Amino acid sequence: MGYIKSAALEETGYVVLDRYNQELDPKEWLDIEYNDWKSSGDTRFAPLASAFGAIECNGFWNHKPPRTDKDGVWIDSQIEKAPNLTRRAQEPGANVGRCRVIELQPNEYADTLYNLHQDDNNRLNPDGTGWVVRGFFNLTDDATSFFVLRENRTDPQGETRIALPAGAQLIVDTQRLWHAATHPGPDPRYCLITSWESGPELDAYIEKYNGVNHVESVEVPQDVLDAGQAEQSRRLAARAAALAARGQAENAVMSEA
Repeated sequence: MGYIKSAALEETGYVVLDRYNQELDPKEWLDIEYNDWKSSGDTRFAPLASAFGAIECNGFWNHKPPRTDKDGVWIDSQIEKAPNLTRRAQEPGANVGRCRVIELQPNEYADTLYNLHQDDNNRLNPDGTGWVVRGFFNLTDDATSFFVLRENRTDPQGETRIALPAGAQLIVDTQRLWHAATHPGPDPRYCLITSWESGPELDAYIEKYNGVNHVESVEVPQDVLDAGQAEQSRRLAARAAALAARGQAENAVMSEA
């Protein structure tokens, strides 16, 4: 039977929507409560919706009963402080799983390549239902930052780098694409991340905001690209050697829980 997926994401695995006028909204992400939850880099997360409405960030499959990343429970104390962020996450009308704001401390391109990961959105997702993808709404004006997308973690061929000014909006099949953000800083980057179920509601939302699945990559000097690739190889080899010395093997997928 297979899963219900969005045709707009089929070719490249991502779409970029019209830019949002972030200046109209207050900085609600500064008022909500954060957890020290590590993902791809030095991060914290502030959940707006979680498995059972608690301020925690664990995968839904790690709860009892375990389930896929759908039917998130909105956290009253958080959404009271962030009604605009909540409204934006709910606007598509698609089923929402986890919804949270990420705080990312400054990093470099080499860090990004080492931190590239795929998400595990569809664990326990029943066949015949909508495939879970993620929306990324950049909240801060990170003029020199960019989102890195790859089909293959260690292959730079076809890498896409998407600019992250305030109001940048993209939807990514993060279980398909390896992804992480390069953020030179100097201040933390904040981004609203929402798990959405694919289906007619999400398709209509993508169409409403003129989603495109090809954008020009942010230009990065070739020496920086080459150095980042070399450093990724070095770090991955060092990690594999350390794990082997402990009699362990690295997981094929570095997933963000």
